[in-house]
Order: sequence, then structure tokens, then C-alpha cells
Amino acid sequence: MVRTPARMRRAAVAAVAAASLAGLAACSDGGSSAAVPGAGGGKQDDLLAAAPVAANLPAGSTMEKIKKRGQLIVGGSLDAPLLSQQNPATKQVEGLDADFGRLLAKHIIGKPNVKIVNSASETREALLANGTVDVVFQTYSITPERAKQVAFAGPYYSSGLVIATKKGETAIKTPADLKGKKVIAGANTPAIPAIKKAAPDAEIVTFGSDPECVQALKQGRGQAYVQDEAVLLATAKQDPSVQIQGKPFTSDPYGIGLKHGDAQMKAFVNDWLKQIQSSGLWGKVWKNSIGTVVQGEAPQPPAIGSAPGSE
Repeated sequence: MVRTPARMRRAAVAAVAAASLAGLAACSDGGSSAAVPGAGGGKQDDLLAAAPVAANLPAGSTMEKIKKRGQLIVGGSLDAPLLSQQNPATKQVEGLDADFGRLLAKHIIGKPNVKIVNSASETREALLANGTVDVVFQTYSITPERAKQVAFAGPYYSSGLVIATKKGETAIKTPADLKGKKVIAGANTPAIPAIKKAAPDAEIVTFGSDPECVQALKQGRGQAYVQDEAVLLATAKQDPSVQIQGKPFTSDPYGIGLKHGDAQMKAFVNDWLKQIQSSGLWGKVWKNSIGTVVQGEAPQPPAIGSAPGSE
């Protein structure tokens, strides 16, 4: 979804900015800035030291090519709190998606060497299709429609859409309350059909990124903003003028985007997911990110292949 998140940008593929994080070492010591939600929840070397490394890679496979390159190229975000956000103090990219990307890189290469290409919801499919990125970790909701263009490993996390408003809003509490309202959504995200289903006569206003959407909400350019809960948890924590209304009203499984038709890569990534789930690494990643603002133990990860479009 999102995702994000932020997950969505208007930039064309040719203009997508790449932020190279090659050679990120597994040595972050928790000295991250507390201003970044999700930072400092745990040491990254706690995750990476025990991360599995694949023993053998099939000759000629995508995985072998990545290992020879020495870097996993990830379509993702640099400003998505809790998910994939660059810490201004350390320049390290932190969060759920960022950590999963490093763990996958170590599994393939033996080192957590990642390059993040700052991707957009409008360009993710093209980035995968033309080989600009190897994988997408960006709150990428699995849908049968998207699965016609990309392959999805996972799902690796499940979230859902929630409604955000300005603090003190009393007229919008549930999806049905969006009826006749001007509602903000990220471009090309599942929020758009979800809003149309919940409130067919709502006026939907779209923006290219989560920060743009939040700013539009605060400026009164819409009365509500529908976005992924994982994204809005961090937003609401950072900005007390934004309020989340209620619980998620959809279920959105996140998938790892892969090039369409590469069954070997998909099977490899799904096997890696099973390994980090069974080893407890999945729960550590959650604790270090979303778990820093959500109380309780890590949830049960979704079953791999359980989402329509991930089979």
C-alpha cells in the first residue's frame, strides 16, 4: 500500500533518485536519533549476526547475479517512519522494510549490502520489469491485479487501512462517515478502491507521497486521509495534530515485489522468509520497528502464499 509509507511519488522512472546504501555494516549500536520513530528499538547486529546465508545459489539464477554484483538493489523509501526511513543522525535507513532488505541481502550475498532506489507506487512495476531493482520492499500490498504485472513473495506482513483526520474531528469515525466528504488518498494505492466501496459519493483527492497527503490533511484540502495503519501510527506519534479514527477496516497483506515470471527467485525468497520466521528473526524485526510504538508481543506472521496473488 503504501507500503508509502512514503510510498508514492510522481517521479518518472528515469527521474527516480537512487540513494546508495552499499556496504551498510551490521554494526549499528543503537545510537540512532530518538526523533525517528522506530529507531533505537534494538541493535541491527542483533538481527544480522544470526541471519542465515544461502549455501548454494543455482548457476545463472537471479540470486547468483546479485551475489556477483555484491549488492541487492531494493525499490523502497527513505522517508517512511517505522518502515524505511533514513536516520538524519546516522544516515542509516531504519525500519521494518529496511531491515528485511538487509536480511535478504545477507542471505544472498553474505553481507547486508543494499542499494535503495527511492521508488513510487506508479513506477514500482516498471522498475521491476526493466531490471532497475531486484526486489521491492515498500508496503507493497498484494492484489490479483498487481500480480498480473509482478510476482509477489510472501506475504511477509499484514496491515490494513485506517482513517486519519485532524485532531478533534468528531464527524468522521467510521468508513461510512466518509460519505459526501473530500477524502485524501495516495495515488495508485488500494485506499482508492476502498474509499469508493465504503463511500461511493466521496470526493477522492490524490497526492504522490505520504508527507504530501498529511500536509494536505493539515491544510484542510481534505477532511480525512485513508492510509495504511503502519504508516499512520508513526505519523500520529510524531504529529499530535493528526488523529487516527478507529481500527483498520481492510486487511492488506504486504508482499515482496519481484520480476514477473521469475519462479526460481520467488521460491528462493519464500524459503528465506520461512527461515527467518521459524528462527525468530521476523519477530525481532517487528520489535525493532513497529513494535517500538505498538505495545505487546510481535504478531504471528502471515502464512506465505495465503494472499490472493501470492500463490
